[in-house]
Amino acid sequence: MTRRVLVVDDEPQIRTVLRAYLEHDGFLVTEAATGAEALRRAIATDGSAPDVVLLDIGLPDLDGLEVLRTIRRSSDVFVVLVTARADEVDTLVGLRTGADDYVTKPFSPREVVARVGTVLRRSDRGDAAAPAEDHVLRFDGLSIDERRRELHVGADAVHLSTLEFDLLRSLASSPGRVFSRAQLLEEVWGYDFYGDERVVDVHVRSLRKALGDDAGDPRVIGTVRGVGYKFLLPAEAAP
Repeated sequence: MTRRVLVVDDEPQIRTVLRAYLEHDGFLVTEAATGAEALRRAIATDGSAPDVVLLDIGLPDLDGLEVLRTIRRSSDVFVVLVTARADEVDTLVGLRTGADDYVTKPFSPREVVARVGTVLRRSDRGDAAAPAEDHVLRFDGLSIDERRRELHVGADAVHLSTLEFDLLRSLASSPGRVFSRAQLLEEVWGYDFYGDERVVDVHVRSLRKALGDDAGDPRVIGTVRGVGYKFLLPAEAAP
């Protein structure tokens, strides 16, 4: 199946170069030069919506992070931020807003293509790992339906992004096991992830917020200082 990539950048030369490299790797590429155009293409309902959005933060009409926030209100499409502002604040704000990865300018077009492939392979691995039959992980006040990719906290359904669900499933599959950040990057993001290990911390914070888990006194996801994270709830027997 041909995967679609939307390249969003106000510089025509960058769009042209990325299109050439992505098409060479077999992707179907569309372009957008403004935030408004990016939103129209990213959330299209005519079957042309992309699988991955390469989103430049510095757009002429709308801030790229605002474009990302708007996309996230209606879509779980993978988003890779492209930014010339490599400082920590911009990176972490972008990831908290729902980006799956980021790359900084100047970049190698081959690296960008590799990032696209990484997020898509993570999605493919998640689909392949889903059990053939319904399988629900049950804990005190929390259930994770691996087949339907649904989370319930008490009686309430909680929406998670694709990445957040995969991160939760990885942790919950082995309660009590300490996962290093590198192990989580390999399991959830993919072994060839190019980004900073802090991306794990950002998404754990986002996941805790969705779960209503207090980082200062966690009940679900614990921090093992200097190492990584572990799932704190013991598994319940299936009914």
